[in-house]
Amino acid sequence: MRVIITSHAKKRLRDHRQGSLTIDDIITAAQLIPGSIPTATRFRGFFAKSGRIFDIVAKDIPGGRLVITIIGK
Repeated sequence: MRVIITSHAKKRLRDHRQGSLTIDDIITAAQLIPGSIPTATRFRGFFAKSGRIFDIVAKDIPGGRLVITIIGK
């Protein structure tokens, strides 16, 4: 599945709360979500390779799975 990360989500990677999260962590988390996501939904409790916990907000679009934002814990 193709994962598209918005510029907003990429910008959030530079924030302190999202420290040590990588784009690979986000792509892996988005691909782990089963089924279809017709509306923007928050998914909680993903673990980055660094051990940090984060949430993502994602939605399925015709081009793939759109990651709208990320929220670090």
